[in-house]
Amino acid sequence: MERTCVLIKPDGLQRGFVGDVISRFEKKGLKIIGMKMLRMDKKLAQEHYAHLVDKAFYPDLEKFVTGHPVIAFVLEGKDAIEVVRNMCGITNARKAASGTIRGDLSMSTSRNIIHASDSREVAKKEIVRFFQKEELFDYTLNENYLYAADE
Repeated sequence: MERTCVLIKPDGLQRGFVGDVISRFEKKGLKIIGMKMLRMDKKLAQEHYAHLVDKAFYPDLEKFVTGHPVIAFVLEGKDAIEVVRNMCGITNARKAASGTIRGDLSMSTSRNIIHASDSREVAKKEIVRFFQKEELFDYTLNENYLYAADE
C-alpha cells in the first residue's frame, strides 16, 4: 500500500469543505491513517514550499498558509499518490476538470482548497514533516469489529 500526504488549505476550512473533501477520499476507498489541524509557522511554510520561495507570489502564499489553520492527513491505498492527485485536479482550479476537488470547489491557483504530494519521494518527506511516527495508525476494520458493540 502506498501513502500520501494531503493538506486542506485555509480556504477549504474557511469555506466549510473539510467534510466534503475527506468524504470523497473515503468513498474512493482510501484509508485515513493520520489527521490533525495545525497552524504552519514561517519556518514550516518555507520548508514545505521551498521550491516556490523564490517566486514573486511566495510572500502572499506564505501569509495565506501561516495566517490560518490547515488540516493535514495521510491517506493509504493502492496507487494513493496518483489517485489523490487525479481527484484533486490541476493546480489552476479554473481549468481543473469538473468532478475534481479543485474543479468543483475553487476558481483560484493559490487558494485552490488542497495540496497533495506529487511523488513517492515528496510524500515520504511531507509525511515526516507533518507527522510523528506515533501519530500514524495501522488498523484494519472488519465487520465483526464494526457491529460487535450493537450486540
